[in-house]
Amino acid sequence: MNLTATTKDKETPSASLVPDVEQSCRCFSFAELISATNNFEEKLCIGRGGFGRVYKGMILDGTTNRTYAIKRLNSLSDQGAPEFWVEVEMLSRLRHCNLVCLIGYCNDGKEMALVYEYMHNGTLSDHLHKKGTPLTWSQRLKICLGAARGLDYLHTGTGTKHGVTHRDVKTSNILLDQNFAAKIADFGLAKIGPINQALTYISTGVKGTFGYMDPSYFYTGRLTRKSDVYAFGVVLLEVLCGRPALDESLDEGLAVWAQDRIKQGKVSQIIDPNLKDHISRSSLKEFSRIAARCVLSHPNQRPTMSEVVGCLDLALSIQKRKDFSPQRGIITRKLWSIISRKGYFEFNSRVATLTPESKGTNGEIVSIPVPTLVTDPPEGQDANYDPLPAIHGFQIFGDAFPGGELSAAGYCINGTYLGVDAVPLDENGRMGNLFTCFANKGLLITRRSQ
Repeated sequence: MNLTATTKDKETPSASLVPDVEQSCRCFSFAELISATNNFEEKLCIGRGGFGRVYKGMILDGTTNRTYAIKRLNSLSDQGAPEFWVEVEMLSRLRHCNLVCLIGYCNDGKEMALVYEYMHNGTLSDHLHKKGTPLTWSQRLKICLGAARGLDYLHTGTGTKHGVTHRDVKTSNILLDQNFAAKIADFGLAKIGPINQALTYISTGVKGTFGYMDPSYFYTGRLTRKSDVYAFGVVLLEVLCGRPALDESLDEGLAVWAQDRIKQGKVSQIIDPNLKDHISRSSLKEFSRIAARCVLSHPNQRPTMSEVVGCLDLALSIQKRKDFSPQRGIITRKLWSIISRKGYFEFNSRVATLTPESKGTNGEIVSIPVPTLVTDPPEGQDANYDPLPAIHGFQIFGDAFPGGELSAAGYCINGTYLGVDAVPLDENGRMGNLFTCFANKGLLITRRSQ
């Protein structure tokens, strides 16, 4: 159940955000929207809430019919009209690839509606909590990074003097387009807030969604950009755990429950079961660390959205290097740099694979160059490395498909172990079971199937 907290607060649009709306977006008649939705036919309803309902509709754009999302406000809603104009004014001015695009609006007598670009893959909440629509870890990272960039733009890049606080960040307000790119939606509660001023907050009636609401804002009524950061931290935890912000199976909110386990080093116990064995440990560590920081009790201890963007970008980069994308023949794959007390290893290796004999299943020889330790290599220049004879040329066993091959990629584990991921491919590139070989500097070779 989606609960919304409000106190009486006469919300009015801010004059500093009022452009010439008609130049920025189209004004539709109610008759046009009736035609677009077949008189708001029930089967075209794709969402609903306290504000009203959202319908999928077709509207003529020049000579082409295009699909849009049409949000029709409930005429009985007391808060609908002020929030309607806030959203029109915000989205008619703000433009960013990670904000949903407002196409137009309708203000026709008692009928009010908003027309948005249609987002083919629904909401992030749909994919996290409905069966049959799981997202991979890499997809989740990309979605979170996109949403974080949208929020960062609101906070610091809008061109307004004080920035914008969204005030209702949640997984159901993060929409996904046909490529699963994230776009933040629902700006009805958004407020302009001070940035780098003597006054660092807005005193306002408390509005938002329970489970995502900043406790500091709830108790004091002082709204800051860090209130959005807290809500986004809950989104990150929801993405990690696969649990809703308010989970009836928990005695406490998701933010408190997950943060406690992250502090205790028990992150593996809270991961969404759909993700286990598919996450790089380093990526998970970076992600959980920034999520926990976002939901810290004191707003000043939380990161800015710019910091969140940087951390999520790093987590995604690490995960990309883990994700195995085998190709035929010789694979060139840039592996990652890891930090150690003595310096870091720069991994940029060619992994050579040999095509197996026809229908042969005895395995292949894989040559992995082992990097040498460097302390400060020039930017953009690969480190020098020499092969370690005891590891160079060891044999990886596995079943290759007829006409296919084994492909492999090497990586470092804790700065000590060299790991090799290998996977058999058929001639169409379909993968068999992945297996991993490990070799440490003591020349121990082990094998693990996955």
